[in-house]
This record gives sequence, C-alpha cells and structure tokens, in this order.
Amino acid sequence: MARVVSVFLPTLPTDRIRRADPSLSLDTPLVVIARSGSKRWVAAADRAALKLGLRVGMPAAKAQALVQGLMMIDADPAADLATLERLTLWALSQYSPVVAIDPPDGIVMDTEGADHLQGGEDLMLSGLVNRFRGRGLAARAAIADTWGSAHALARSTDRETIIIPRGETAKAVNRLPLSSLRLPAEIVGSLRTLGFATVGDLAATPRAPLTLRFGPEVGRRLDQMFGRLAEPINPIRPDHLVEVHKSFAEPIGAPETIAKYVSRLVRQLCLELEKRGLGVRRADLIVHRVDNTIQSLRAGTAKPVRDIAWLTKLFRDRIEKIEPGFGIEKLSLTAIIAEPLVEVQSASSLIEEKVTDVTPLIDVLGNRGGQRIFRVAPVASDVPERSVQRIAPTADEIGATWPLHWPRPSRLLAHPEAIEVIALLPDHPPVSFTWRGKRRRVKRADGPERIFGEWWQRSSEWVAVRDYFVVEDDAGERFWIFRSGDGVDADTGSHKWFLHGVFA
Repeated sequence: MARVVSVFLPTLPTDRIRRADPSLSLDTPLVVIARSGSKRWVAAADRAALKLGLRVGMPAAKAQALVQGLMMIDADPAADLATLERLTLWALSQYSPVVAIDPPDGIVMDTEGADHLQGGEDLMLSGLVNRFRGRGLAARAAIADTWGSAHALARSTDRETIIIPRGETAKAVNRLPLSSLRLPAEIVGSLRTLGFATVGDLAATPRAPLTLRFGPEVGRRLDQMFGRLAEPINPIRPDHLVEVHKSFAEPIGAPETIAKYVSRLVRQLCLELEKRGLGVRRADLIVHRVDNTIQSLRAGTAKPVRDIAWLTKLFRDRIEKIEPGFGIEKLSLTAIIAEPLVEVQSASSLIEEKVTDVTPLIDVLGNRGGQRIFRVAPVASDVPERSVQRIAPTADEIGATWPLHWPRPSRLLAHPEAIEVIALLPDHPPVSFTWRGKRRRVKRADGPERIFGEWWQRSSEWVAVRDYFVVEDDAGERFWIFRSGDGVDADTGSHKWFLHGVFA
C-alpha cells in the first residue's frame, strides 16, 4: 500500500514576494491581489494580514479600507508556479523518486520505500516542514494512504504535521468539510444546500442520485480519497535528467526477470552517463504496474560512480521489496543526482601502498537507512560544542585542526551536564563533584583554562566566560568540567558547574 505525503504551502505567493525582497518588514501586512476585468480580490494573504481579519476572496477595496498601511501586490501565477516547480524538484532530489506538483499551492509525493532513508515517517515529515521554514516558507504536511486523503488533511487543520496510520483513512476523513474533496466550488455549494456538511455525510449517501444530479465527479473524488480508485502520481522530470526506460509487451513479475532487466537498464544508464562525463550519486528505479500504480526504489552512492556491477548490486539487494501485483508494464531508471566523474589513473603497487576504498561499505549502510552516515571535522571556534561539524563521509579535508596546546576529551557530551561541586572560588579546582547520582573525590586537577564567549556572534556572550579543569577521581577516571563564569562577577556566568567531556 502506498504512503502519500501532501505538502500544503498556504502563503506561497506572499512568502515568495518576501524572499525576493528581504527589505520588506515582517510586521507589514501583505496581500496579493488577483483581478478579472474590473473585479479585484485578495488571492493570498500573509500571516500578519490574516491576524488583522483579512481573508482570501475578500474584495480588494474592502481589505484596503479595513487595514491601514496594507501592502498590495498584483498576483503573478506564473512566478508562483515556477517557485512551486523549483521546490518540487528540490523535494525530488531529497525525499522520494515520485514527486509531483499539486497546483496551485502544494506538492505531493509517494514515500513508500523511501521514508526509511529519512529515519521514518515522523522524522521525515518534521524535517520536511522545518526545511521549508528554513527557506522562509510556511508549510503543513500530511501523510496517509491516498493522495486525496493526504491533500484534504494538510488543508483542513492548523497542525504542521499529520500522520494517519495505515488502514485508518476512512476514520480520519469522515469529519472533514466537503471543500476538502477537490470538487468545483459550484458542486460544493449545491451539496451544502442539500444539507451535506462533511465527507462522511456524502460517503453514506447512495451513489446513484448523486451521479444523476452532479455527474461522476463526486463519486470519483470519494473513491480516490478512500482508496477504492487509484490516483497515480505522475512524477516531475526536468529536461537535464539522464533517464532510461524499458516497456514490456507482456507484463513481467518474476524476481529473476525483474533483476535481469534492471541490470540492462543500469548498463544503459552508465553508457549515457559516460557520454556526458558524469557519474551517478542518486538513482531511482520507477516500477509501473498494469493496475496504474507506481512503486519506486532509491539508491545513493557516497561519490559519483559508473560501476555497472556495483549499481546493479545496490538495486538487486532490494528487488524483493517490489510487489509486481498483476504485472509490471514498464521500468524506468533515472539518475536524479549526477556529478562530473573524471577517470583517475590508479597508482602502481610497486610505487606506493594501495589505499582501501571504503565507499562501497558507506553505500551499503547508507541505503539501509535509519541513520545518516557522516564524518566529524573541526571548526575554528574556541567554544567546544561549536568546534565540530558533520560532513559527508567522503568529503575532502577542510584544512582546520583542533587546538593542541590544551588536552581535549576523547568523548565530548552532546550537551554539558550539570554537576554538584564542592570548590573554593574563584580559581581553585573542585574537591569533589557529583555526576549522575555518583559522588567522586578529586585526586588531581589541572586548570583553569579560560574560554571566552564569541561576542561577535551573540551579544549575550560579550562578557561570558568558562573556566575548564581536567580532573581525575580516586578511581583513575578523568573528566573535563567547567564553571560558568569567572567565580567573581555574576555578569560573566551563573557560577554553576558542568561536566562536558570524558577522557579515555
């Protein structure tokens, strides 16, 4: 069963305008005005305008009269659609092989088989919304078994993320308003006149009278929402993508047959990439079944490759996840992310020792999903928790190093943990401390090493300091602890003690 994510961008036109002009104040209410002949109305409103009582569909003259200082900008549907297309292409490269535009204000994607690469549905959905927010875009996202239900849920609530468990679509959509069915406004208005208020009311009504009066559209939308009628997602594909296909006169379904044609598609894809001097970083296998449904598999690599045998193995290891159903009528293989690949002459073993390539192991672990694989690299910062960063496992060395004039713990805690300390202020090390319920007596200590705050980044750190000590307890264990502040002036810190690291 498919899992469909619908992303709703409620203020896309106003967010697009603000991104294009960062000088616009967030406090200034902004609306986008559409027009047809002499008629002008509010087509979109930002959060500031909505808080002042403006609504989409309101006449422009009324909106201007209600709010003093209102900024009104003419609608540009072409620019909005272009922005939506760019966001959809970004989502295609990051989240799923099957992503499409859901105009005028949304994106839809089938994440079946791809959510594990993001750590599961919860992390995927929250991360997706947060990344849109980081781009200056308000977003709400819902995941359900069908496109219709996910689309409706994302637009019928103020919650940022909604996850409907498998098989519970009917219960989740019964109380949604009729407008969530993606029906024309005229039909929705007529249904309300007849006394229908929710999707559940309409679903419990005999189908024949509805079809006789409104045509087949009402029944079609209901069947799509409840999963009785397939609604395939036609994935977006930019012109520059390298893609190969194989269609079958007779549907296929046996695993060995699928594996054979996947191998052939990989070979064709690598030949096309070789012509362009590219190597694949992320490839998608799209499976088109005869029942008009789509399945997908995604494989990624740590560096650009054109190794036919290796790429074939990455897909063959996951072929058992394909459910052919009544048969597969088409296979497509696409290089979603391709980068330049330069052939390098391998060194002779007579000259230097051959370096073992660990990227195949990285590829295998990365395609299993669950956790992101990364390498830790130094950052030029005296503040310990800011002195490390995560980089790609195959990234080049960044050239920075950690300071060597003071010892650093082999394990740095994610966050400093508060400890209870007995110490003589301001410069003496602790006599004893209690960490995680265990009291430790200090036998040896070295310090203090004073670390100043980064005042050029945060004004709150203008006078902040930390005094670090390396201490050893009576069991021979060594710890890195610090006091917040200089021990005299309260403005420099709270004078509380924390444990920040453990030495090997």
